[in-house]
Amino acid sequence: MHLSARSRVWTRRGFLALSSSWALQADLDRKRILPSDWRRYADPATEFEVFRLTDPAYTSLLSANYNRTISRRTGFLLFSSDRPDMAYSGLQVFRMDLSNGECRRLTETEGLDPASVALLPSERGFVCAAGTSLLQVDMATLRPRELYRTPDGWRRAPGLTISVDGLYAAFVETDGQRSRLRLLALATRSVNTVCEIPGVAESPLLRPRRAQIAYRAGDDSLWLADFSGQQRRLRTAAGQIGPAFWAPGGRALLYLQFPHDPAVLNAIRELIPDENTDRLVARTSQFAHFAANGDASVFVGASRNQAGPYILLLVRYARREMTLCEHKASDAALTTPVFSPDSQRIYFVSDRDGKPAIYQMRIEKLVEKTEDEPPA
Repeated sequence: MHLSARSRVWTRRGFLALSSSWALQADLDRKRILPSDWRRYADPATEFEVFRLTDPAYTSLLSANYNRTISRRTGFLLFSSDRPDMAYSGLQVFRMDLSNGECRRLTETEGLDPASVALLPSERGFVCAAGTSLLQVDMATLRPRELYRTPDGWRRAPGLTISVDGLYAAFVETDGQRSRLRLLALATRSVNTVCEIPGVAESPLLRPRRAQIAYRAGDDSLWLADFSGQQRRLRTAAGQIGPAFWAPGGRALLYLQFPHDPAVLNAIRELIPDENTDRLVARTSQFAHFAANGDASVFVGASRNQAGPYILLLVRYARREMTLCEHKASDAALTTPVFSPDSQRIYFVSDRDGKPAIYQMRIEKLVEKTEDEPPA
């Protein structure tokens, strides 16, 4: 088949137009790339090397400790920041290249909830909540897809999580008098109410390998609901329930216990729903927040002890702590420390130098590497 002269002219013009479009997109992409703000220093307390990854002149925050935001090969980190970038203000989602610190803005939203950012298992996109919308964003096209919108008369309570296979998202809505636990199928955008709860519930946690969701009701109770709607209160130690998350594999729920007696140390506890047991893992140096490594053999925590505002490692079976560095955050709960998927780095937040900034430490000499396979 031969093209006519007119067809050849049109094709050439089309190619030039397409090339111009590609050049414009490439120019926009370059403008989205922001230079590194990394600063390296020796911690005053331990002399270990610490990297401050973002500038404390603006706010940068990590997501909730149960949401993954670090790639499996530790190539990039998703975080929220109000770093100035063109005309967009307020918190937006950014992608940081962990090899050189360069950042790229990924959203143009209003009312972003920084704790809701969750990387999908494919690592090609993420989910987040902004205003009344739940969004899924493709990191190649940066095109947002609205998955769900909160109806009038309701508001989303704190907490949003996705299943390890990326099929579902769980969240809670409340009207102030009652709450409803909601389950959203990401592929079809269909949503159903798992159960309704009197009062305010929050912090839903989809259980790995089970059709169940744990959630908090009040400050002192954890509940477990099946997708069918059946639910029961879980056995927990007396005191206030702090941060919680499912251990790898989903057999146990790990949580911080804040005893009523201020003279008693905060503790990490392990709740096993299938056995209806709750047991002490370790007392802590007053952890206000914590996370586990890839096999839950080591914990990283942030102490709220004013005399020792430290980030610490706690070895589970030895029940022994090691100080890594000072966090000096105005509120230790702000730190939200987490491990990288291979357990070779930790990340945390502190406002010690101004506004909240993200910090990183390499701990490969202290903690064994763990394997992190993508879900089947």
